[in-house]
Amino acid sequence: MRIFDGEGNRLYCTREEIALFLKKAREKDSDLRTFAETLVYTGCRISEGLSLTPKGVQRESCQITFNSLKKRRGDLYRTVPVPETFIDTLTVAHKIVERQKTKAKAELHIWTWSRQYAFKLIKELMVDAGIPEGKHRSPKGLRHAFGVNAVVKGVQLNMIMKWMGHADISTTAIYADAIGKEEAEIAKKMWD
Repeated sequence: MRIFDGEGNRLYCTREEIALFLKKAREKDSDLRTFAETLVYTGCRISEGLSLTPKGVQRESCQITFNSLKKRRGDLYRTVPVPETFIDTLTVAHKIVERQKTKAKAELHIWTWSRQYAFKLIKELMVDAGIPEGKHRSPKGLRHAFGVNAVVKGVQLNMIMKWMGHADISTTAIYADAIGKEEAEIAKKMWD
């Protein structure tokens, strides 16, 4: 895995681009808004977001639990902390409290889109938000942004590894290779 392509172009969205993306998402219907916010606030893969059920939403602890699909085993889960405002929005928009009352409803996917359709929706939203063309303008660019932002904010690599579902710390360490404003923010912490 890498966060730059062969020509040195970044594969992650900047914080400014994420802010534009979230602003535009908040103008959309609740399904698209909450799916977009799920990708941003959890760093999940698009297929993991689509597999989320009400059962995976822990309102009291402000956490989301995903089945780590890339592991190719059905029994590996990871829990990611999220902002309380996001949990509240997700809970209201998708009637999470009501759906958690019965096992059948608690285990139904929150979003019923195909992976291809969800990818298309997110790409269109990124274009609408004014994110410049490039490989970073993708759901994976949002995932990479989660990792880079966590490093910039000083989150320990082992926590980022856990939240992102990486099997090896060397995969997570890639996010410390950010450049530009992100690199300057990391370096600034040495002098503050």
